[in-house]
Amino acid sequence: MIHKVILMGNAGKDPEIRRMDNNLVFARFTLATDERWSKDGNVTEHTEWHNIIMWRGLAEKAEKFVRKGTMVYVEGRLRSRSYDDKDGIKRYVTEILADVMVPVEFKSDGGQSIPLPPAPQSVSTEQPPVVTNDLDSAPPDDLPF
Repeated sequence: MIHKVILMGNAGKDPEIRRMDNNLVFARFTLATDERWSKDGNVTEHTEWHNIIMWRGLAEKAEKFVRKGTMVYVEGRLRSRSYDDKDGIKRYVTEILADVMVPVEFKSDGGQSIPLPPAPQSVSTEQPPVVTNDLDSAPPDDLPF
């Protein structure tokens, strides 16, 4: 099974950073993704807000590079949970537990956008192996399932 979420959007706020007693670092921030479409000449826009959760080194990276408005690429997985608020009402939350985070741009303390340099690309002259799934050539008694 695959359980993966890929998002690219703008941070809705500076990350909230918490440091635990055992040097464990936690970061939380919101990420806005936009969707636009046109129908009959009318442009409609929808913004979806995502709760991003990061731990350890990734949280430290968020603390260093993510500011409100920063464009960020995030890969992770969904987690849904519930809790009772202060009034005893059950609330439901869906979060993205991030495994990968790449700031696409950096916001300086003055709010100015500074594009980040592209990540170095490795150049390889080797061709990737060709993988085929040729079930017709398998003997009838050697089925793959």
